Amino acid sequence: MEKLTSQYQSSVFFDELIDDQGAARPPAQQLLGYLDSLSEDELEKRRLAAEATIQEMGISFTVYTEEGNIDRAWPFDIVPRTIEASDWKIAEAGLKQRLKALNLFINDLYHDQNVIKDGIIPEHIIKDSKNFRPECVGVSPAYGVWAHICGTDLVRDENGDFFVLEDNLRVPSGVSYMLENRAITKRVLPELFENESILPVDSYTSQLFDTLAALSPRDIENPEIVVLTPGIYNSAYFEHAFLAQQMGAELVEGSDLFVDSDDCVYMKTIDGPERVDVIYRRIDDLFIDPEAFDPESVLGVAGLMRAWRAGNVALANAPGAGVADDKVVYAYVPDIIRYFLKEEPILKNVETFLCDDPEQRAYVLDNLDKLVVKPANESGGYGMLVGPHSTKKEQLLFAELITKNPRNYIAQPTLKLSTAPTLISKGVLEPRHLDLRPFILQAKDTYVTTGGLTRVAMKKGSLVVNSSQGGGSKDTWIVETKGQ
Repeated sequence: MEKLTSQYQSSVFFDELIDDQGAARPPAQQLLGYLDSLSEDELEKRRLAAEATIQEMGISFTVYTEEGNIDRAWPFDIVPRTIEASDWKIAEAGLKQRLKALNLFINDLYHDQNVIKDGIIPEHIIKDSKNFRPECVGVSPAYGVWAHICGTDLVRDENGDFFVLEDNLRVPSGVSYMLENRAITKRVLPELFENESILPVDSYTSQLFDTLAALSPRDIENPEIVVLTPGIYNSAYFEHAFLAQQMGAELVEGSDLFVDSDDCVYMKTIDGPERVDVIYRRIDDLFIDPEAFDPESVLGVAGLMRAWRAGNVALANAPGAGVADDKVVYAYVPDIIRYFLKEEPILKNVETFLCDDPEQRAYVLDNLDKLVVKPANESGGYGMLVGPHSTKKEQLLFAELITKNPRNYIAQPTLKLSTAPTLISKGVLEPRHLDLRPFILQAKDTYVTTGGLTRVAMKKGSLVVNSSQGGGSKDTWIVETKGQ
């Protein structure tokens, strides 16, 4: 039988596993050699076993449609993505540097605003930000950290270099799928974990627990930590329940908590009220406290902001952290790193055009068919224009949107996203574009996941990797090769 990988037609893009000569890259050699040793029927059996495992473990996500919410099984490809450990060390250092600078930036915005006074970022960018919260001015969270959990999206270009595509500092999701991807892969390709030097990922939940515990306003041995979820209809509910269970924390909804006259937060239990020290909240700012934000919200806890401002409870991520989760602010992050850390950025941004700037806006409007246009604060791949795949009608609509509200849009070149072999049918590997979302934790210490969540554009030629837009996922292996 012809080897599986010998049929693989590598794309014109940088391929993560196979070089342009058709040979396996060093971290992928054992993996691809093993896949070639399997028959088509055996490989298909492994793929079906992965699907059965996903069903058995109940790994799902919710897609919001006009017809209603649809629960779907997690889309998974059994061929892992491999990255050399030495390459990852550089990316890891860059991610730590970036989050450190972003937290200093957020803290400065809610205090002295020197970054504006010194001309690093224009005042109107922050003034017009949807996620700047005046209610947070003057608050000093523990360690000066506002974004405790960050999911930063990385891509690799045609040379294999890592670039930051965007930062997610509000309520970043996906880490449970990273952990489940590893669990599934261990089930269907167990032999490879015996011989390969694949760095582990399973310490994340204990690291997350330690990060949250370090935020406790009370100096006690076992602070009460809860995960605050909007409820079972939220698209990431699986993750909320998974993380709470893995940390041994309580999974709560807003109605399970209350703020008492002492400005402390309590959880309702069968034994009476129990004080809560740390809330890992998975609810957007505007819904966490009807007293401070949206009075119609039934998801949050009345008085929560009062308790937080009084220093009686820690919130992760802190309200207001999303001011740095703005694609316009993203364009200034390299300068923010230089300003606060007096260092050059280790990881580069993707070239970005700000529609707020008249000259850059003119360029964008003239090149809508070549660029990717993104709104400043949308997520999940929504509200974007992918120029080369768009119609004239869509381009005219975006020209109108940009002209009407230029502050709300940025544009980037269509990226030559790296690819990786993906099993698209029985015995057939084809290249598919992908990105990577590592997770960075910061409190007293900083921690970066070993790799992250690899998301794959399952449609041929597509650059959209979001699961809500038809994307899939695969396990990410950081591999130590000989000589490292």
